[in-house]
Amino acid sequence: MELDAARGFAVLLRAEDFAQIVKLFAPPLRTAVSAEALRLAWAAEVAEQGGVHAIGEPVSEPNTAGLTRVRIPVTCTNGSFTVVTLVDGDGLLHGLRLAPDGDAEWQPPHYATPDRFTEREVLLGEGPLAVPGTLSLPAGPGPSPAVVLLSGGGAFDRDESSGPNKPLKDLAWGLASRQVAVLRFDKMTFAHPDRLPSDFTMTDEYLPHALAAVQLLRHQPEVASDRIHLLGHSMGGKVAPRIAAADPSIAGLVLLAADTQPMHQAVVRVARYLAALAPGPSTDEAVAALIKQAAVVAGPELTPGTPPELLPLGFSAAYWLDLRAYDPVVTAAGLTCPMLILQGGRDYQVTVADDLSRWQDALADRPEVVIRIHQDANHLFIPGSGPATPAEYARPGHVEPTVVEEIATWLAPSLTRPA
Repeated sequence: MELDAARGFAVLLRAEDFAQIVKLFAPPLRTAVSAEALRLAWAAEVAEQGGVHAIGEPVSEPNTAGLTRVRIPVTCTNGSFTVVTLVDGDGLLHGLRLAPDGDAEWQPPHYATPDRFTEREVLLGEGPLAVPGTLSLPAGPGPSPAVVLLSGGGAFDRDESSGPNKPLKDLAWGLASRQVAVLRFDKMTFAHPDRLPSDFTMTDEYLPHALAAVQLLRHQPEVASDRIHLLGHSMGGKVAPRIAAADPSIAGLVLLAADTQPMHQAVVRVARYLAALAPGPSTDEAVAALIKQAAVVAGPELTPGTPPELLPLGFSAAYWLDLRAYDPVVTAAGLTCPMLILQGGRDYQVTVADDLSRWQDALADRPEVVIRIHQDANHLFIPGSGPATPAEYARPGHVEPTVVEEIATWLAPSLTRPA
């Protein structure tokens, strides 16, 4: 069944029938990746490789959790890459990434020192929507400052796994090596995609488990209960001020590539960026479809009953109404806690011009707010050069060491870096 499903997927890839491909996705993947987004990402990757020459026979290999890993080789004019997915017994796809030749597994960054901390599993929340997480505790004398990590939009695990990269695991291990306790957790969109209500919102996606994580840290003897912070990446940074407003005991915020542009506008901007990498009728159609869907979000016709298929990314009307009613900058301006706001200069998803500028306009004159740009960093804060592309995310890398050092120093200025 799994290999037959993969062969059917390969046939659809050859035809570039992305509308049919998304019908093969399991619920968490369907929530994270729309047909338009997949079409644009595929076109950008293929264009960078000079066009598809052939798509080979799927190759399967056992994997954990009852899933079969399937690799589909793609040969292009100027190189090759592999489409990697996980297939369940019903033939549904879980996870999808475009991997370079010589695909590598995550390795610890050089700035992580595993013998300086311990890790244990935790459970956040109660009932059917409780999610698992990992608590990293420094081995040195405490109590230590602590941070709760919030991953970006989509069905992310606790490491924010993206191809061979795990930026939140980089941060967790790097900060725990520097005397900072870290708690990261699987999002409910990853852990329980089949249990989410139809009126699920961004607030539902983050708030309950983030607040539970803060409470769990507060009861750890190794943690300084008055020095618990939030560190949010991308949408996790966008929602962090809302979480801090709900719990004034939160000591501060670290916002990494936190978007401020209304998301329905950002979706169109990113789509245009990707389409420019691979111009043609197919990408033009994808952009046009997103523009039409974004107009519905912005207009008065958006109601709780608007069908998801009329809206960007397949998100529900409730999700878009919640986003439309929330302004992260205004919410952050109403907080009194200190903030560290970092932005990648090469980030095309969240940008200096479209997003960081609003943080700067509202908060730059406040002494408790630090705003810095890491010019060489992409959206994952992995360094590189030249214009960023989706293909870059498929190459293994790590969060910049200077980013980890800057965060650790801001969280605990008196702490020294590991030898």
